[in-house]
Amino acid sequence: MRIASNWQDYELLDMGGGEKLERWGSFVLRRPDPQIIWPLANETEQWRNADGHYFRSSSGGGRWQFRKQLPERWTIGYGPLKFYIRPTNFKHTGLFPEQAVNWDWIMKRISTAGRPIRVLNLFAYTGGATVAAAAAGAEVCHVDAAKGMVQWAKENAQLSGLGQAPIRYITDDVFKFVQREERRGRKYEAIIMDPPSYGRGPNGEMWKLEDSLYPFLYSCRAILSDRPLFVLINSYTTGLSPTVLHNLLHMAIGSKYGGKLDCGEIGLPASSSGLTLPCGIYGRWESEE
Repeated sequence: MRIASNWQDYELLDMGGGEKLERWGSFVLRRPDPQIIWPLANETEQWRNADGHYFRSSSGGGRWQFRKQLPERWTIGYGPLKFYIRPTNFKHTGLFPEQAVNWDWIMKRISTAGRPIRVLNLFAYTGGATVAAAAAGAEVCHVDAAKGMVQWAKENAQLSGLGQAPIRYITDDVFKFVQREERRGRKYEAIIMDPPSYGRGPNGEMWKLEDSLYPFLYSCRAILSDRPLFVLINSYTTGLSPTVLHNLLHMAIGSKYGGKLDCGEIGLPASSSGLTLPCGIYGRWESEE
C-alpha cells in the first residue's frame, strides 16, 4: 500500500465506529466512511467538538451539523499545490487527500521526462492531478462532465499560481471527448482517469464501470502518442481489486507499448492509532525510459 504521509495541512486524526476525524487546515471535520468497520476506541473531546459533523440519513444522503460558523470555503496546501476545501451536501470536501501519493508520482514522472508532456485528465473532478501535472510543467487537458467541478478546478489552478498555465478545461462526456480527439488526430503522452462506479454525462450518457472501463481504456490507446510516458487509473469502486486494474492496463496498454505496471492500494495514516485507512486502488502503466 502507498500511504500519503507527507501532508502538513491535512491530518487523519482518528477513526472508528464507521467515522473518521480529519483536520483540514485549521478545521476539524467528522465524516462517515464505509471502510471503517472497527469500533471507536475512545470518543474523546476532540471527536465531540469537531467543527463539522456529517450525519447520514436513513433515506439516503445526509446533512452537515456545524458547531460554529465555518467559512464557505478555505485553502489548504500540499507543497506548491493549493486547493479550496468546501463541505458539500454529499459529505465530500472537494479533495481526496490520499491522492497525494499519485500527485507526487505524476510530478516526478513529468519533471524528469526531459521532453514536452501533454496530459489528458479524465473524470478530473476538482483538478488535483491537473494542478500537479501543470505544476510539473505539462500541458494539460482537464475533462469532467460536471460544470461546477470544472470551475472548481480552474479556481484551484489559479490558487496554485497556475492561472496562466497551458490548461484546457472541457465540460463534456469523457467517452465522446476521447472519440473526438481521435478524429482530430490529437495525441497525449500521459492519460489520467478517475472513473466513477456509475455516472451520467451532460446529455444523460450512462457509465457503468464494469461494462465501460475496458472499452474506454482501449479507446484511449488511439490518442496516446508514439512515445507515451504513463497511464494512471484511480478507482474507489467497492470490490474492484488492483489485479483487475493490472490486467486491464496490461491488455489495453502494455500489450502495445511494453513498459511496466504497478498496481495497489492507497491509504492515509491515522495519527492517533498508527492504523492505516484504505482509500481505494491505483493502476500505473509507465514507459521504461
